[in-house]
Amino acid sequence: MEHSHGGQFNNYNRSFAIGVLLNIIFVFIEAGYGFAVDSLVLIADAGHNLSDVASLLLAWGAGLLARKTATDRRTYGFRKVTIMASLISAILLLIALGGIAWEAVRRFFDPQPAAGSTIIIVAAIGVIINTVTALLFIKGQKHDLNIRGAFLHMAADAGVSLGVVIAGVIITLKGWQWIDPLVSLGIVAVILIGTWGLLRDSINYAIDAVPRSIDIPAVREYLLSFDRVLDIHDLHVWPLSTTEIALTVHLVVDDNRLDNHFLRNLQQNLHDNFGIEHATIQVEASDGIMLSGWPVLNTDNYSSGISQGSA
Repeated sequence: MEHSHGGQFNNYNRSFAIGVLLNIIFVFIEAGYGFAVDSLVLIADAGHNLSDVASLLLAWGAGLLARKTATDRRTYGFRKVTIMASLISAILLLIALGGIAWEAVRRFFDPQPAAGSTIIIVAAIGVIINTVTALLFIKGQKHDLNIRGAFLHMAADAGVSLGVVIAGVIITLKGWQWIDPLVSLGIVAVILIGTWGLLRDSINYAIDAVPRSIDIPAVREYLLSFDRVLDIHDLHVWPLSTTEIALTVHLVVDDNRLDNHFLRNLQQNLHDNFGIEHATIQVEASDGIMLSGWPVLNTDNYSSGISQGSA
């Protein structure tokens, strides 16, 4: 049986399209003004924003690829590419932050001329475009690492551009050249906190660690709460993608009756209470007899298979 889980990501196709278009336009604007006023800062930042376009395309492409139908060779399809994309996005963000921090430190020892009005205006445009793009992903970033990567990239750029505007105004009014690198380092520190969390979660997802949203002791307690369940073993929970969670477990029950209703309720509650969309449950009788059968439940809200018998 094939299952489709592309509906949630479909909601962000338009967001990605708008974000890519806005940022490509801004890259041309920033690079154009950079060459016009001979500003290396604007030209370099245009190159950085172009890398953000690539990150948006990476996240978008991974989400689309994850919707491809599973095959006999790839029985889970390409869902894992969303995790790979979020990991790559986190690494790219750290590299970008490292570059910004390095440039900020360098400017403490080699102050640059005060930011001109053109640079301030272009940076202000960057604040607007990057903030609008980040807002397109603000809801989804709470539940999807891939979306969170796109959100953090845009939020980082909005913060950097805002820092340029603030620093430029202060330098123009007060002549304090040191404010530019100081603001840049402050922004880097704030963004680094969110990026570090993205990197940590992406690595954990990549090695099939239990998602932070899942409380394993609570799942174990729930499974053991049924009167007919005497014991459980081989409980495993892991992320299939940045939005889907799978579970496998062996239940030891007190008799050898085949109760499909019990299993359906169990699967429904695992989905509703813990957000587990794919549950594979092997049932064993306490006398050592392994029950057989293959009931499958398919609803509009979720779909997965429950197996009884050999895994």
